[in-house]
Amino acid sequence: MTPEQFNQLSDAEARHAIAHCVALPGWCSELAAARPYASLDTLLQHAAGVASHWDGDDLAQALSAHPRIGERAAGAGKEAALSRQEQSAVSDDNQLLKQALHSGNQQYEQRFGRVFLIRAKGRSGEEMLAELQRRLANDPQQELQEALTQLREITLLRLQESFQ
Repeated sequence: MTPEQFNQLSDAEARHAIAHCVALPGWCSELAAARPYASLDTLLQHAAGVASHWDGDDLAQALSAHPRIGERAAGAGKEAALSRQEQSAVSDDNQLLKQALHSGNQQYEQRFGRVFLIRAKGRSGEEMLAELQRRLANDPQQELQEALTQLREITLLRLQESFQ
């Protein structure tokens, strides 16, 4: 899809076209309502601006659609397919890595009360594990900010890829 095609969609079609980027209907509505966009850069800049205002409630809502790192997303939807593709660096063959991620996920969820979120695309399984272990030392406010940064990166990456 091109920005020009996105501009021509109905409001409902536009929201649906980007819904796979993040499970935040308000974000999708704000992007759809701000059309037309002169370019992809303009769209991405606006999307980043809207995402910069996300808070802990937004993170909690968005995490409802994210699997644990190292686990395959279930479902046939576009977001589940993207999660499976993004986490492809965690091979089913590497049982030690999968066990370490599972253990780290449990520790993270006990400490912070939510699923560990990281932009998996472009990272190896070992890099994701190292980040998980590093972030376990964060205080709750630091970790909230890191998780929001990761959510923004994932969302904007998915949005950009939707227009290529």
